Formats: sequence, C-alpha cells, structure tokens
Amino acid sequence: MRTFACQSCGQPIYFTNHTCIHCGAVLGFIPEELRLAALQEQPGGTWTPIPPTDKLRRLSRFSRRPEIPDNTRRYRKCANYTQYNVCNWMVPADAADSLCPVCRTNRTIPNLDRPGNLEKWYRIECGKRRLAYGLIRLGLPMRARTEDPEQGILFDFPSSQDAPPGQAVMTGHADGVITIDIDEADSANRERIRVDMNETYRTLVGHFRHEIGHYYWDLLIRDGGRLEGFRSRFGDEQRNYQQALDDHYRDGPPADWQDHFITPYASSHPWEDWAETWAHYMHITDTMETAAHYGLEVERRLPDGSVQRADPEFDPYDIADFQPIIDNWVPLTSAINSLNQSMGQQDLYPFVLPQPAIEKMEYVHRIIREASGR
Repeated sequence: MRTFACQSCGQPIYFTNHTCIHCGAVLGFIPEELRLAALQEQPGGTWTPIPPTDKLRRLSRFSRRPEIPDNTRRYRKCANYTQYNVCNWMVPADAADSLCPVCRTNRTIPNLDRPGNLEKWYRIECGKRRLAYGLIRLGLPMRARTEDPEQGILFDFPSSQDAPPGQAVMTGHADGVITIDIDEADSANRERIRVDMNETYRTLVGHFRHEIGHYYWDLLIRDGGRLEGFRSRFGDEQRNYQQALDDHYRDGPPADWQDHFITPYASSHPWEDWAETWAHYMHITDTMETAAHYGLEVERRLPDGSVQRADPEFDPYDIADFQPIIDNWVPLTSAINSLNQSMGQQDLYPFVLPQPAIEKMEYVHRIIREASGR
C-alpha cells in the first residue's frame, strides 16, 4: 500500500480515512489514479481535488513519493460513501453508475436493521477495498457481474441471523461469487474461530485475498490453459475436494507439511494450496510496497558473521524477478515480528516459508505478470 499525504495541509492520511484529522478536509480515493485526495465541493454536488500547497511538494519526511492528483477532473462520491459512509471512493462526475467499481460488485449487503451491522459492513468494505487496491496494482482489476456477465465477480455478505433455519452461512467462493460471513467482522468472534481452528492468522483481508485466489484460479488456470503447469507444482486438483477437506479436518495435516506448504490448510487440496499461496503473495507484495514507501531498512548480523539486509528500493508489483522480494521479505518480517513481540503482540507474519512454497509464489508471480501483460 502506498503512503498518502493531504495536499491541503501536508499531513499523512491513510487509505480508509474519510477526512483529514489535521485540517478537516474531505477525502476521497480516486481509483484510476490510485490517489487518496483532499477534495473541495463544487456546484451540483461534485468534487475536485484541492490544488496542492507548497507543503506537499516539500513532503519528503512523510512519503518518499509524494504524488499530486489531477485537480481538473470532477467526481461524485460513491453512493455508499454518501448514504452509509462505508466507502471513501469517488466516481467520475459523468459516470452512469452511482457506485464505485468496488461497491458495484456487491450483490448482498448486510441487514442494516440489525444493530452493529453497519459497523461490521464498514470493516468488511475496508478489507474489500484493500483487496481491490492490490488487484489494481497487479493489473487484475475486479469487474462486477454487471460489467462482465460471464466472468464478473459478486460479493455476498450474509449473516446466520438472517439465514433460513438450518442453512449455514459459510465464507467461500463458488462460480465467481465470494461469500464473507458478516460475523467475521466481529473481532472477538473471529479470534474465537482462529483459536478453535488452531490457526496462526485470521483476518478479513486474509479472507478476501484467499477467496479471490479461487476466483483467479478459474480465470487464469482452468480457463487460461495452464492446468499442466499448475499440476506440476500444486498437484492434481481433480482429487475429490470434499473428501480431501473431510480428511484434513478429521486427521489434520501430514506430519511433514511444514516442508512443503505455507500453512496446514494448504496441504488439504491443490485448490486450497493455490488460494493460500495467492493470499500470501498479496500479503507480501502489499506489505513490501508499504515498507518501500516508508523507506524501511533492516540490517541484522547473523551468527555466522553474515549480514541480512532488507532495503526494498523497488516496486514489488513491477519487478520481474520474484527472488528479490523474498530476499527482502525475510529480514523485514524478522525485524517487525521482533518489534511486535516487544509490545506483547502476535507476530506480524507468523509463518515460515519452505522452498517449495516460495517456488509456488514465484509461479503465481509469473502467471499474474503474464495475465496483466507485464
């Protein structure tokens, strides 16, 4: 994720912000520019980016890449921004649709008559917009079913409280429809599930990145003529999926799973191995971009006298070779995990990457670059 600065006052602002807490400027994300901009209202309910101050141009201590939005174009707030404040994306003023590209993908939103569901929806939308940002940076923007009837994507956010009796609400993907149980936005509930399932990591953005991996398996592997290459790395996906999951939940992962897979769940079936690998690839590229924008550098001397360094002075979304990403990722997460432990917090990245998992991520990296034309 890039860093952003308010072009009205020069203070740092963050991806999910609706207003600048320093100067009070209204903020809006402009997806075609990947900019979070301070806005000024125009006649007719439209908005334009505020012309940047000299302070922004001198803004080196908050962002290594201060970027100035085009202040000549007019925008409208996404309808979910105006009505519910669960979005902060903008729509071109002349666009026919009142929703931003990310909100257009919603098919089912939570029942807002239930107390607390608006806040849960806001958290879910924050995760979905972070997913969308990463996909845009990868050159794989989400298209709604209304834009692409055959391969477009839809999101459902149901709750077990509103489901028919006896019908379970399950987070998952099927034929371009991604379902996220709204109760996953309850941090206490999500933590209980994480502990019950003996997981080291469970977040909303993790769910989105995992499930979108299934969606892109359909598009890039099954429909993209890449099954042979996939099977050589992940195994035969024709193996009975439900039986594989039943075996996994009954017997657990194989004893040597850590030598081959990124998580225990990845060992259950090749489809889940792909989705877990895809999710971790997105975790890494997004976090590496953030580290690069903040200018983070890490140096650590190892017991053998060698020095391990992280200095991600490159764009992880544009680099052709995957190895520099991993070479920087390992020392970076080692340092940040140690910082988290100093605060009594869980590791930022509580995973060990065996070589086969790295090779699978390298494969994902190459497939994405092919699909995006890079």
